[in-house]
Formats: sequence, C-alpha cells, structure tokens
Amino acid sequence: MEVFYGTQNVISEELLFFSKGRQRIDTCMDSTRPSFAIGIESIKRSFVDARNRGVKLRYLTEITDANISYCKELMSIVGEVRHLDGIKGNFMISEIEYLAPATSHQETKLAALIIYSSVREIVEHQQYVFETLWNKSMSAETRIRELEEGITHYQTKVIEDPDEVVKEISSLIANSNELCTCLTSGGMQYGYNHFSEIRKKILEKQKKGEHKGLRYVSNINQDNSKFVKVFLDAGTRVRHLKNLPPMSFAVSDKEIVATIEKMEGGRMVQSLLVSNEPAYIDHFRSIFEDLWVKGIDGEDRIKEIDEGTDLTDIEIIQNPRKVIERAWSYVEKSEYEILSIFATPNAFRRQMNMGLLQLLNEATEQRHVKVRILIPGDKQIKDTIDQAAKVCPLVDFRVAEENLQTRITIVVIDRKDCIIVELRDDTKDSSYYAAGLATYSNSKSIISSYASIFESLWKQNELYEQLKIHDKMQKEFINVAAHELRTPIQPILGLTDILRSKQRDGAEEAEYLDVILRNAKRLHGLTEDILDVSRIESKLLELNKESFNLNDLILSAITDFNNEVPKIHKDTNLKLEFIDSKDSIFIKADRGRINQVISNLLSNAIKFTKVGSITIAAVPNDNEITVSITDTGPGIDSQILPRLFTKFATKSTTGTGLGLYISKNIIEGHGGKIWGKNNYPEGKGATFGFSLPLHEQI
Repeated sequence: MEVFYGTQNVISEELLFFSKGRQRIDTCMDSTRPSFAIGIESIKRSFVDARNRGVKLRYLTEITDANISYCKELMSIVGEVRHLDGIKGNFMISEIEYLAPATSHQETKLAALIIYSSVREIVEHQQYVFETLWNKSMSAETRIRELEEGITHYQTKVIEDPDEVVKEISSLIANSNELCTCLTSGGMQYGYNHFSEIRKKILEKQKKGEHKGLRYVSNINQDNSKFVKVFLDAGTRVRHLKNLPPMSFAVSDKEIVATIEKMEGGRMVQSLLVSNEPAYIDHFRSIFEDLWVKGIDGEDRIKEIDEGTDLTDIEIIQNPRKVIERAWSYVEKSEYEILSIFATPNAFRRQMNMGLLQLLNEATEQRHVKVRILIPGDKQIKDTIDQAAKVCPLVDFRVAEENLQTRITIVVIDRKDCIIVELRDDTKDSSYYAAGLATYSNSKSIISSYASIFESLWKQNELYEQLKIHDKMQKEFINVAAHELRTPIQPILGLTDILRSKQRDGAEEAEYLDVILRNAKRLHGLTEDILDVSRIESKLLELNKESFNLNDLILSAITDFNNEVPKIHKDTNLKLEFIDSKDSIFIKADRGRINQVISNLLSNAIKFTKVGSITIAAVPNDNEITVSITDTGPGIDSQILPRLFTKFATKSTTGTGLGLYISKNIIEGHGGKIWGKNNYPEGKGATFGFSLPLHEQI
C-alpha cells in the first residue's frame, strides 16, 4: 500500500490507474466528483480511452440538482452510471488495483492525497463493498427523471417522538399489502398494547383477499405467551426463534421501520428508523425470510410452554471466533463438571496456546469443578499432558487410542450445555482457522447421549490401560517362563542322547530313552516358538541375512523329514518330492529362519497327510522366488481357513497353532508374502507357499 501527496500526483496516479485497467474499472464518488471527471480534460479522456479499449466502466455517485449536467455527460462516456443517496467515500477498483482519493465530504477542491494498493485481499474487499453499494443503487436515468419531473424521492429518517413512532407504525400497517415483523419478546406486548385495532382491520382485509397477511417472528416465552396466544387466535401467523437480531423491525411492501430498543414490558419506543428505500426494503425482507425459515411454529412453542416441556435450543454457529468465545464462556461459568473429547492432539494444543489451561485451573481450584479431558494420542502427547498437568494439576487427563481421532471436539458443561465443534484444518496453528461450524444445544437427550459417549470412552480407556498392563505382565511372564524352561531342557536332551548311544538296540531302556528324547524335543520346540512369538510382539525379531543356495536348504529339510515320517505315520507310503529347478537358486536371507518356515510348512503337511505325496517346488521368476508345498491330505478346515497365520489357529491335538503365525512374520520380515489354500475343486489337499522379492536374490 502507498500514499501519494499533491494534486498533480493524485491526477497522475488516476491516469496511470486507468491506463492499466484491462477488464473493468468501477468508480464510486461523492456528489462533487462528477464535475472533476468531466471538467478535467485528462481525466475525462482517460474514461474515453478505457472505454475504447473495451474496458467495462461503472460509475456510482449521488446525483443531485447541482451535478445533474455532469452526470448526463458521464452517461454518454461511461457504460453505466447509477445513483445512491449519501455516498461519502471515494474509490476506484480495477481487477488488480485499488485507488482512493482522500477528501472531506462535499469538499469542492481536487484531492491532494491518494491511497494506492495492489494487495489482492484489499482489492477483493473493496470490490465487495462496491458491489454491495451498486446493488442498492438505482439507474441514473430513473434518478434524473425523478429530479426533472419532481417525483417524490425515497428517504430514510429517524423519528424520536414516542407518539409519532406509534403513528408511523400504524401508518405502515394500514398502508401495507403484506407485513412481516421481527420483535423482541417485549415487542409482542408493545404491539398488543398499541396496534390491536389496526391489526384486526388488516386481518379482515386478509379474509377478503385484499391483504397477504401478517407474520411475526419473536422469542416466545412465559412472559409474552399470553399475547402470542391472542395474535394466534386472531389469525396472525407467529413463529418462535431464540436468537433474534439485535434490532426489531417491520417491513411491508412499501417501507420499513426499525428500532434497537428492547421494549421490555411493552415500554414505548423512543426512537424509530423509517425508510422507503427499495434497497432497505429488500434487505430487511431477506433477513425476515431467513428468520422465518429457521423459526418454530408458535402454536407448538405455546404447547411446550403450557405442558412444562420447554423446547430446547439447537444453534448452528458459523464464526469460529464466536464458537471459541461461547465455549470458553461456558467453561468460565461451569459449576461442577466439564467433560471434553478433543478431535486431535493438535486441537488440544491450540487451545493450550490460547490460555485454556488457565481457565481450567481456575475452575478446579476456585470453584472445585471436576474436569475430565480425553485426548487422542500421538508421539508427543505424553510431553503435552505433562506440560498441561503442571498448569492445572487437578484436571484429569487421559490419552485415548490414536485411532479415536475424529473431526469433532465435544464439550459438555454441567450436563446442561453442549458444544460440538467441527475440525476444518488440523494443520493450522490458530483455532480460529482450524475450526469450522459448531453446534450448540441444551437438549437433555443430546447432552445425555454425548455424556454417555464420553463415559464409555473414558471407561474404555481405563480398561484398555489395565489390559495393557496385564498384557505386558503376561508377555514378561511368558518370556521368563520360556527362558526358564529352556535351561533344563538342554541338559535333558544332551544327556538323553548320551545314554541312548550307550544302549543296545532293542533294549527296553532304549525305548524309554526314545520317548524321553521325543518329548524333550517337543518341549524344546514349544519354548522356542513361545520365545519367537514374544520377540515378534515386542518387535525384536532379528534377521541375520547371508547368501545361500535355497535348493540345498530344501533338500536338507526333506532328508530330515524323510527320517521322521515313519515315526509320525507307521506303515505309510507317503512320499516327499522336490521339483528341482535344476539351476541353483541363491538368495540373501536368514538361513535359519527360512529353514524354520520350510520346516513348519513341511511338518504341517506331513501331520495331516497319511497317504499320497507332498510336493515341494521352488520357482524363480523376474520379480520373486516362490516356494510351494502341496499335499494330498484332507485340506484346510473351513473354520480354520479365515484365521490362518494367526496365533493358536489349529484343530490339531498335538500342535499350538504358533508355527504358521511365526512363519508369516518371518516371511513378511523379509519383505515377502505367505499364503495357504485348498486345492479343490482342481485336486485334493492343500497348498502352502511363500515368496521372497527379487531384491533379496544374489
């Protein structure tokens, strides 16, 4: 923004402004300025040049007897000229610039100071101002005809005599063809006291079809309900609205009257604004229609009051600043309880920065209000809560699960008032820009519902914290137990092998040692599985990658299991076959863990396949290496299939269901995938397989 001084600089800036306009130039000037636009040749020429370039020109001014000749000439130059009473400010706007000559009202000299700006927000704001004034104006032709033909001019005036006020309102009602009135609660009694007779006449005209009727909007309460009943019984339509504008008004098809006085107890109006300006009439009619749509039928409102079940209030608040002010005002007036669920951690931090904690501290320490706040978690939430607790130590903060984050913040005060605030943009630093629409309600059912939601989440959080502690203790116990079991198992295995090697084949002691050895190995496998599950859930499962030949690993596993098959299934002809890809397949992975996966899959296949075959295949391609194990057993149980690869998913009496869960985490830790499916209808049995991505190859 810049300021230029001196008459010559003012003219130069105006000429430059006109020369840069390409699409439109809108001008708003007081009644003295048209003479300069026509009288100063360079300015007049700038209008003509702009018009010749195709620039759209609009000129708004107050046309009077004194400047009518200049305005007529302006009309021949400018695309459109309009009139509006009482213009005081002077400014011009193009699509990119704003210019405002600074003069006193009705000053007859050319301005010696001019303000310039190309800031987009300023230009857009002034364009909005111009459009507002333009829409209220009348055409220059109409105004000039009024002046030349002596037609009565529209006027706006203020009446400050109470008796004259009554006369003016009576005249408005009597001369109307339609009347819409917005009144404070006291205004209903004022209307009853002073305009009952004239209102009856209008209602008679309405019955004859000579009048469109009377409509009232007011705040209907115990104090004015008896007057509203009289209005309703007479045939007047009335609606209830709690939040009324700060001004009472009546608008007919010809004029408007308005006052800012409250009229408590029917008190006389001392000051009244009166206008027959079409712009004012349209403006107030628009306001009334909006209020009428939002209103509640008067008969329903009266019924609620008579039955003692007063209607509750539900209000939409669009201005974020007013939303926050309203919420804070309820916090300041709280008596015994504040409940709040914040939409996100950032929503809480923004309120911290604005000073909410000081209000909460006053509520808890001075008024002994019980405050409970639930905040979704994130990485910094612990530090945030610690900082908040230092300021208001009596507030009970709880951290909810991160997935609780919603788009609304809920505040319930004393179980009487509730505000729900929409989150518009969580990245903003200020609540004024982050908040969106809000809803206020004092409905008992709504408040009860949100309070119940809060209590459920609060209790759920408490139970969740207890479960986390229990789960941690359980994991610690399992981990300790598995390690403790591992300690005695190792010497049992070692010593049993030594004793077994010293016994003769067929000896009875050797058979007993085989039983001990087999069960010790089974117990050893179980402890290792438990430890692996503990590592997985603690995210401590480590992979020690190395390069090795996958085919060799598979052949070695098959050899080991060929020796075990007769021990699992006696008198069986079960065959284990490896479909060799002929070429060696070298991969970089954790050899022991991949062997563990293959062994788990083979063990499952052998356990459930008594006859037939188990086929293992390793197939490399451009993107990955796939290993599959296909058996001819009964297939995967339909109840287990949806839960494959989860903990304890088994129907076997000899397994824990941990093997597939561990295998899944090992393969996914390598960046691969694992699956299981039934072969039917194409064939018998099931196929389990896994794949490792190409980048793991050497």
